[in-house]
Amino acid sequence: MIKLDFTSKSNKMFNLGPTRIIVFSFAFVILIGTILLNLPVASNNGQSIGILNALFTATSATCVTGLVVADTRTQWSLFGQIVILMLIQIGGLGLVTFTTFFSVILRKKVGLKGMLLAQESINYFKFEGILKIVKKVVIITFIIEFIGALLLASRFVPKFGARGFYMGLFHAISAFCNAGFDIIGNYKSFTEYNNEPIVLFTIAFLVIIGGLGFIVWKDFYEYRINKSFLLHTKVVLVITMFLVFSGTLFFFAFEYNN
Repeated sequence: MIKLDFTSKSNKMFNLGPTRIIVFSFAFVILIGTILLNLPVASNNGQSIGILNALFTATSATCVTGLVVADTRTQWSLFGQIVILMLIQIGGLGLVTFTTFFSVILRKKVGLKGMLLAQESINYFKFEGILKIVKKVVIITFIIEFIGALLLASRFVPKFGARGFYMGLFHAISAFCNAGFDIIGNYKSFTEYNNEPIVLFTIAFLVIIGGLGFIVWKDFYEYRINKSFLLHTKVVLVITMFLVFSGTLFFFAFEYNN
């Protein structure tokens, strides 16, 4: 297995493989998120939610599970919500992916070890051109989330005013990263929008596109050149379509009169 050394010239401090570094990076993000969410300023009532609840929320946001111990809108202040949003975005893409992206943007040199780590972070099959791939992944992610935010804002702004733009952005990122967090309030989620096609289809589209992953996106883009899909893409598409359509039929059959 390839080992990554983070050493000084005279003293070897530690030697970790890419997978372990990625795991520790997630643990680090969760730790920082826990500290920030435990602060009184993160809660609307000005009181700390408690270290255990803060840890649970930070873990849920970073690992994009959508589980909450308190309603996101009513419990967390704007500061707390932004912390959660950042945890979702970093968790969805990975801290290593973000650090590599900004290194490329700032034209900082990324060594062989950094490129190996980036390759592991996004589970890419090839090593060649990995920095360009990481850059494209992050930029395309931001573009899709921005478009989704604008579509959602078109329905939120008439009701919530300027806050609707923020709500559109929050839910676009949450949906694309498959996080499941919402800031509608009072655990209502999107029940009030059950007859709003723009909201429902935008959220669904973001969830599906985000769930497919960048390897599938890239394979679609290169189809005009390769004229075929990778086995990975075929498996992902078949399983995704099966789950979506079978789930749709199931809910239609059992919840039609509900």
